[in-house]
Amino acid sequence: MKARLVNFIIIILVFAGVFVFQKQIDNLIKYSSLYAPCEQPITYTLNLFDDRFSLLRQDFLGAVGEAEAIWEKPIGKELFTYADDGRLKINLIYDYRQQATSKLKSLGIVVKEDRTSYSELRTKYEALKAEYGKLKTDYDARLALFTQRKRVYDQEVQSWNKKGGSSKAEYNRLSEEGVIIQAELAEIQKIETRLNEYVDKINSFSVVLNRLVDSLNLKVEKYNEVGASRGEEFTEGDYQSVNGQQMINIYEFSNHDKLVRVLAHEFGHALGLEHTDDPHAIMYKFNTSANDKLADIDRVELMALCAIE
Repeated sequence: MKARLVNFIIIILVFAGVFVFQKQIDNLIKYSSLYAPCEQPITYTLNLFDDRFSLLRQDFLGAVGEAEAIWEKPIGKELFTYADDGRLKINLIYDYRQQATSKLKSLGIVVKEDRTSYSELRTKYEALKAEYGKLKTDYDARLALFTQRKRVYDQEVQSWNKKGGSSKAEYNRLSEEGVIIQAELAEIQKIETRLNEYVDKINSFSVVLNRLVDSLNLKVEKYNEVGASRGEEFTEGDYQSVNGQQMINIYEFSNHDKLVRVLAHEFGHALGLEHTDDPHAIMYKFNTSANDKLADIDRVELMALCAIE
């Protein structure tokens, strides 16, 4: 009798445990694809989408589909699938990185991942810095003279106001001086606009040059921006997994092929793959290749991950 009672209690406890932890069990089943990606597809969804990329959502999702296929076709297996509530969030984030690329593109500059492109960009960057430096020196001198002249003018106006007014001749002189000062201020503001345009161009060049320094493994000093340093390394995209939240962030691409490659690279990380040393591989740490297929090392790592002979 006691044995039956004990067995009954155990059965009750088991069912109670299943009921209590059902949510956790469901979550484990739902998210297991993240930890066993070859067993069932990783579900993803488009989370953040910035319209400043001038890219339609369907075109971006089309690029995502091409990135999927790079991994799926070689082994004939569905590794990713879109779902409105997909666990893997894909974010298209516009910041200084894409702004720099777009700025150079608007100037008619096409950046290639080679030393020739780097040298051409460096020459233009140095020329811009020299032009900016000369204009900034002239601006500083002109601003100093203006500031002094404006100070004297303000002091004279205040002095006459305290006295209750000035003679007609003095009033006319101060009025003319005020007009001259306003005209000089307008010219100084025009120069400030030109300086800001130089800063915008120079900083765009420095961002892209620093990316090329990294991707081409050049032993040179990083290029300085005008103004405060961002304190960040350039990256076109990244994969993050924090506290159970998985996401792919895309920050920059110069063309459709580059977008597909960076998406495919981050999908590789979502599968659990690490960087390789082959510059032609999808999982190479820099997006320097024109290859749109898995390299041998990519295929070997993927087959090992999926336990495919």
